[in-house]
Amino acid sequence: MSPQALKKGQRSLPALFVRSGTSTGLVLRASDLPPSTDEWADILPAAMGSPDPLHGRQLDGMGGGISSTSKICVLAPSKRGDADVDFTFVQVGVRDGRLDLAGNCGNMSAVVGPVAWDWGFVSEGEKKGKIKTVVVVRGEKEEEEEEEEYSEALVRIFNTNTSKIMHARFRVQGEPPVYCPAGQYSMDGVPGTQSRITLSFVDPAGAKTGRALPTGNAVDVLELPDGSTVRASLVDVSNPGVFVALDELGLGHHHHHHHISPDTFHPAAVEADEVLKERLEMIRRAGAALMGLDPEVESVPKIVLLFPRNSKKGHSGDKDEVDIRCLAMSMGQAHKAAPLTLALCLGAAANIDGTVAAQIRRRRDNHRGNSSSVVIGHPSGTVEIGATFEDGNIVSADLHRTARVLMKGEVYY
Repeated sequence: MSPQALKKGQRSLPALFVRSGTSTGLVLRASDLPPSTDEWADILPAAMGSPDPLHGRQLDGMGGGISSTSKICVLAPSKRGDADVDFTFVQVGVRDGRLDLAGNCGNMSAVVGPVAWDWGFVSEGEKKGKIKTVVVVRGEKEEEEEEEEYSEALVRIFNTNTSKIMHARFRVQGEPPVYCPAGQYSMDGVPGTQSRITLSFVDPAGAKTGRALPTGNAVDVLELPDGSTVRASLVDVSNPGVFVALDELGLGHHHHHHHISPDTFHPAAVEADEVLKERLEMIRRAGAALMGLDPEVESVPKIVLLFPRNSKKGHSGDKDEVDIRCLAMSMGQAHKAAPLTLALCLGAAANIDGTVAAQIRRRRDNHRGNSSSVVIGHPSGTVEIGATFEDGNIVSADLHRTARVLMKGEVYY
């Protein structure tokens, strides 16, 4: 019986269910979907359990009721000379079931290389040239040092959402070599340790607008519908972001959060405050318009609130490592960690003179040649972003994640 003749809930397609970074979602082959993305609306929302306007829990699908667990990766072998796999990211609206293909997801990008490798998107003949031996030395004291040697593979990824290239490097083992998730790397938000995946975003500036600073300004003054103004940095690296200092919110003394403390500012406080959320959305939409983006598209740009590192250990990591703290909004919800493409954007912004991020960021001796790293504190911990600059232009941005396949089979829709 053809899929068209089957009723809803009887149709299915092959899928992987994965954890990638601090997100979960499905990985599908493009060849199992209609060629037109317009037709995906009849398939992908149902697979994730959307729309769910009343409860917002996605209990009738694979989604988890929040933006970070309502994601899909669609993969195809690439015909490009500079890529092995074409990757389309899809954000599925929890309540409305709307498919958003406007931007990329850094967390979900982590699993793309390993899956593409194991699916054979890199030919056996090419695989040998994409594997190198890595030696890691562990142990804080010389007498405790241990060497570990393993093989690392490279997969080149073309993200169709942003038309940008990413390079994924990850551990492989066996013959033929396959992805090995076992390892000693730990990341905030995920229990235990696994093998490290390094993602390099090549030439990430201007992913949606064509420029790292779409307006040409390090800081812009946004005019809001209520007549007030807010200073913000509009930055487009990997994904566009509207960066605002927490003390710029201008809530006024009529609002019960007019004495906002960075040390107690967290996602639950934002979610409980509809007035604050409405103001943040106003700022986001104003920033989108100034960047030449559609304010109606909820996923791009995202708004990120910035504040200095904590004066004591707590909310977002140890005071000795964090350079700047943030709280991001994603699809209208306060993010419990940090969207990875936004962390990449923030890491770059913190290295661009004059931006709000550069003004707030703690300065430390972490520059090595043209490279600079920024440790970003977020509600669930920290993430370190590496950036390489040449002549003031960002050449690449790097981050580390872990990922693994949790289940494979058929997903019904």
